Amino acid sequence: MLGSVVVGIGIAGSVRMRDLLAPLPSSAAEKFSIKGFVSRRSLEDQQGVKQISMTEALSRDDIHVAFICTENTSHEEHIRQFLEAGKHVCVEYPVTLSYTSAVDLWNLAQQKGLVLHEEHIELLTPDFKQLKKDIAGKTLEEGTLRFTGGSMKPNFGFLSFSGISRLTWLVDLFGELTVTAASLVEEKENKYMKMTAHLLTPQQKPLTWIEERGPGLGRAKHIDLRFQDASITELPAGQREPVGLFMQDLVLFSRKLQDDVSAAELQDERSRILHCLQLADRIQQLSEHTQA
Repeated sequence: MLGSVVVGIGIAGSVRMRDLLAPLPSSAAEKFSIKGFVSRRSLEDQQGVKQISMTEALSRDDIHVAFICTENTSHEEHIRQFLEAGKHVCVEYPVTLSYTSAVDLWNLAQQKGLVLHEEHIELLTPDFKQLKKDIAGKTLEEGTLRFTGGSMKPNFGFLSFSGISRLTWLVDLFGELTVTAASLVEEKENKYMKMTAHLLTPQQKPLTWIEERGPGLGRAKHIDLRFQDASITELPAGQREPVGLFMQDLVLFSRKLQDDVSAAELQDERSRILHCLQLADRIQQLSEHTQA
């Protein structure tokens, strides 16, 4: 059994704890045994699990795995602490708020023979899986992905990092991208931000990615993908699956810990994640340079 600790008890941390307590039967996820949770706040037991200190989580021999579910700005520090302590790490996206530090952390994990896994449940959603099937074999001419949502909370990083799941969609659908331009409109007094990034596919076709956040903006994805012989302007309704998204991710992480994922798959995943972080870095640089 792999003793585990959950760090951060927000929405994601609570779901992680729920799934660790009731893993998918007959799956690799049954190998986990939760030993406690860490939080900045002093809390009662959560779902029957006791709070422990960060020092205890790092030092205990019966804790082998950490699930990092904190604000994005603290991911890097927590990952480094647990890797240095010899623990495997599963972290909610983005792994860090910089490409350079992510490379450094993956190298550290490799040196220590540990698994560093970044969650990307957006690739497991029914609508994304269906969209990927629907566009298979089609030739893109141009496309737009626009996301809207409420005002940004502090400690989640620049929009290209906090919204990296949308960028991950585009890379997974169309291959490695190039940033040609990016801009940011910000109205601090209104808690409003809009980032626009212009990208090119490997076939030199234009893609536009927009993240728009502000009070009253409903949480939604809007797509407009134009192909040579068709257009897709609404996300397809994929078939719901019996296993939840976080549980699917938990099973994938546990399979990695049991050497049940091929080296080629691991390399492809790492390359995609680092490519997205590199794009996010570039988008942030260009946006801040041209901020309106």
